[in-house]
Amino acid sequence: MNKEEHAIVLEYLPNGYPLEGKMMPIAQAIGETKLTLLELVPRKGESLEIGEKVYIGEGKRDKIYYILGRLHKEKLTEAAKEQLEEFIKKVVKEREKEFIEFFNKAEAINKRIHQLELLPGLGKKYMHEILEQREQEEFKSFEDIQKRISNLPHPEKAIEKRILQELTTLERYNLFTQ
Repeated sequence: MNKEEHAIVLEYLPNGYPLEGKMMPIAQAIGETKLTLLELVPRKGESLEIGEKVYIGEGKRDKIYYILGRLHKEKLTEAAKEQLEEFIKKVVKEREKEFIEFFNKAEAINKRIHQLELLPGLGKKYMHEILEQREQEEFKSFEDIQKRISNLPHPEKAIEKRILQELTTLERYNLFTQ
């Protein structure tokens, strides 16, 4: 798999984590394409802004010294969680086609559970309706899904909630994150 090229800074801790005793600046960030939570160490003298897009790909990085590793869910600060919610809303809006494709292509994980059922607010009833509707014609947008399936809660909100769940709690199946 390709590695992340850019990350969005969710939180910048110029003095590191208060309880760890290391006074090393740390940025909590999320990879732009694979939605991976990362801990980044900025170059000496660099200060990062919340919401800033930084290059983390191969080769010379201007602001980031190195990637410390994956950011554990438990370490996310409250401010980072808020930024994460905003970022996810933006991503779902910008990558609507990708998520519509999920509604059109989602399949059963095993005999008992379907990928669609993992979306918050969608149970078996909505899953069956979605499957019937997409058989007749593939969905074109979130609006299209909502129009064709009566009383369906906002599909984009379900996806936002699912991504946030995958990033902040331990999930057995990850649909949208790594």
